[in-house]
Amino acid sequence: MALNDSTTNDQALLDAQRELWHHTFGYMKSMALKAALDLRIADAIHHHGGAATLPQIATRVALEPSKVPCLQRLMRVLTVTGVFTVLGHQPADDNGDGDEHVAAYGLTPASRLLVGSPSVSPFLALMLDTSFVSPFFGLGTWLQQGKLPPDQSLFEMAHGKKPWDLATRDPAFGSLFNEGMAADSGFIMDIVVRECADVFRGVGSLVDVAGGLGGAAQAISKAFPDVKCSVLDLPHIVADAPAGTDVKYIAGDMFQSIRAGNAIFLKWVLHDWGDAECVKILKNCRKAIPPREEGGKVIILDMVVGAGPPDLKHRETQVLFDLFIMFVNGIERNEQGWKKIIFDAGFSDYKIIPVLGVRSIIEVYP
Repeated sequence: MALNDSTTNDQALLDAQRELWHHTFGYMKSMALKAALDLRIADAIHHHGGAATLPQIATRVALEPSKVPCLQRLMRVLTVTGVFTVLGHQPADDNGDGDEHVAAYGLTPASRLLVGSPSVSPFLALMLDTSFVSPFFGLGTWLQQGKLPPDQSLFEMAHGKKPWDLATRDPAFGSLFNEGMAADSGFIMDIVVRECADVFRGVGSLVDVAGGLGGAAQAISKAFPDVKCSVLDLPHIVADAPAGTDVKYIAGDMFQSIRAGNAIFLKWVLHDWGDAECVKILKNCRKAIPPREEGGKVIILDMVVGAGPPDLKHRETQVLFDLFIMFVNGIERNEQGWKKIIFDAGFSDYKIIPVLGVRSIIEVYP
């Protein structure tokens, strides 16, 4: 073997090892982000006008002094991965480490979403909570099934109940769950009513199915006052609905029937269910709306895997979230998957509008 062949082979082995290490330690990116959320580092930087030194951050988050070097290593990960940025250097203040100048950390477009309003922090906190992360340690076991019931989800294998049941029985988790969902609604619906305004124009009445406490419906009602908005959800959820809004709350079960409206809205609902359940829900939606020529339609806000920009981060985020939602036996569908359940439910046509990042709006017509 020639020397250069040996060198090439060794380099290939080292590249392969690096690839595996990159995957193996990829979870540290999530844990670093979780630490940033727990410590409210973005708030600390924001408090200092968008540029804060390490000592300023450490003081603001009440860090144990001996852990400041560790915070620096954490910030290095968070800057390399794009959560924060290094703005340069500025004179050290009274809390400085003795150096004449120290690095100043700033917010990126990503970390700006962690402060102010809308903030996605509660949603990320939910996604990174132990209750959501720990089931994936058993993913291999769950895939083999063994003695587990065939329809038992990965989450149920770990916790003995579905996440919405756990949210009902565990007040702390329930609060985390509700705040996370509300934060996501607040963020995405602000964009929906701007980017997808044509979807709601001309709609006389809209029923937000499984709409929880009505964050999405309230956003639609505020942006389009002519649309009479209602929320349909289970009785124990409707019992906690806020008062004094223009949104009407209806206790019911989407698997049984859905209140009539010109449009039915399904935000992040169908990805929780298999095809058979989705077809049943969509059939009930079809019964609840008028014909297409009278403006009847179903508006779905969900992910369409493969829709949107072709860049790697976009595609990777979609397939990673699909693997994540599998922990409740859910699925993120590609266009063919959506087409199947839409047509199986008796609808005649649909239109995908991929303007919501990794998610899309799907208009479905009877």
